[in-house]
Amino acid sequence: MLDTLNFRHLYYFWVIAHEGSLAQASERLDLAPQTLSGQLASLEQAVGGLLFRRESRRLFLTDLGRTVLGYADEMFSVADELCQVVQSAPEDRPLKLVVGVSASIHKLIAYHLIEPALTLDRDVQLTCRTARIEDLLRDLARQQLDVLLTDRVPLTDAGARWHLHELGQSGISLFAAPALAQRLTPGYPASLNGQPFLANALDAPYLHQLTRWFSEQGVRLKVRAEIDDSALIKVFGRQGQGVFAAPTLIADEVCRQYEVACLGHVEGVTDHLYAITRTRQSTHPAVEAICRQRITARR
Repeated sequence: MLDTLNFRHLYYFWVIAHEGSLAQASERLDLAPQTLSGQLASLEQAVGGLLFRRESRRLFLTDLGRTVLGYADEMFSVADELCQVVQSAPEDRPLKLVVGVSASIHKLIAYHLIEPALTLDRDVQLTCRTARIEDLLRDLARQQLDVLLTDRVPLTDAGARWHLHELGQSGISLFAAPALAQRLTPGYPASLNGQPFLANALDAPYLHQLTRWFSEQGVRLKVRAEIDDSALIKVFGRQGQGVFAAPTLIADEVCRQYEVACLGHVEGVTDHLYAITRTRQSTHPAVEAICRQRITARR
């Protein structure tokens, strides 16, 4: 169909439909009515049916005509937007940014990492996609993402082409609902022994360090739930279902937003944060803003 559909003929049809007659459309397009009539006939042949009924020198859309007009309205509306964009100065054009966010990253952390891109002098049209890093790396390779945010270094793939940017690191703290935190604070961290724990089911890298730290402290927690969504873990924690871990970088926001209390910092456990791009140097201003930031929060 695309091989036989002439988009100029479609545009003529669109003008005729909105003007209501060949005569008015010919004035707008500066074409002879006979020429328009011939172009319309060619389009009707291409789509396989009449687009107008002619009654008393007036044109009325057929069912097929109304269907074609609906699509034409969408197409030429988008085309008009495109013309406005390309005719504007480069610095005035909206900057599209598609960010892949590894599902294991805390949502508040993800916002902090993306925030520099939102402070540019240009409008940024942001799209965020959350998934496992393996899926996001495929999307990055297919140029469906501009940048990928993650908390782990991907396994090396000889055929993969990507570059890793270190964005910083954060210590890890433990949190619980206020009543549970008040009970556990005296004697922390020994008081954690036997307490329910809300674990990240996506096996965030810092969990291995955290498990070792618990063992060194002689603490054995009971895993109450394994949850693959960092925000949902905090909701369970707010309801008193157990202790959970989160980066110290967002400790104040976690306490305020989820109405929990911080039990304490975990010594020697660190969450590393990275951005992954297809090339070492990106020409995308928003990606550059994300990749050149450095964050650190140990306590």
